[in-house]
Amino acid sequence: MLRIEDLQVKIGDRKILEHIDLEIHPGETHILFGPNGSGKTSLLMTIMGYPQYRITGGKIFFKGEDITNMPVNERARLGIGLSYQRPPTIHGLKIRQMVQICGRGKEVDPQELAKQVNFSEFLDREVNAGFSGGEIKRSELLQLLAQDPDLLLFDEPESGVDLENISLIGRTINHLLQRDMRAEPGKSMRELRQERKKMGLIITHTGFILDYVTADKGQVLYGGVLTCASNPREIFKCISEVGYEECVRCAT
Repeated sequence: MLRIEDLQVKIGDRKILEHIDLEIHPGETHILFGPNGSGKTSLLMTIMGYPQYRITGGKIFFKGEDITNMPVNERARLGIGLSYQRPPTIHGLKIRQMVQICGRGKEVDPQELAKQVNFSEFLDREVNAGFSGGEIKRSELLQLLAQDPDLLLFDEPESGVDLENISLIGRTINHLLQRDMRAEPGKSMRELRQERKKMGLIITHTGFILDYVTADKGQVLYGGVLTCASNPREIFKCISEVGYEECVRCAT
């Protein structure tokens, strides 16, 4: 459902991504590891369509459609959603209003959705105004619950979050990705996920999110180059023991 072919990206004159090839199939969740400054956030922003991330080569396909030059709003309508690591504060806009906007014309109940992320008391607050790290993450998840996208992009969901919040965030991500579905007779969990076609790409620097979210595949983005495709827990173990540079060197 998501296919990236030979993607090359610049910000200004600086090359930040080189020859990225990536496929995420219906029902899959991928984990993307990498040190700070390796291009992880840049990849998510490019998939989402932010114009400052200038594509100089390659293509991005989503649901069989070439979205390489599609603007952000059209990608969101097509079913791509992003949870930002550091989203902006939006004065004058209440969380309740933001949730209704994210509903994309569907009838949504902000109060009911807010209960799922323990966020009911924040509905009449301005978006992210004075929020803690955990509150910002829950606000982002609430917006994704309203949008209900097919491809979910998470930029370091565990960053700046305490243990109580990270457990809630992990459960909510599983719910969004439908990883908490109950099996049906005669159907495997993989078949169920493929039917609903939810996909996830989760950036992590620390790897802590793996304690809460089950992923199908892991990769390392290092120096703007994608490598080390393997089991995400094995990759994290390698990174923890020898560091990113040695992990990437062994893979190549």
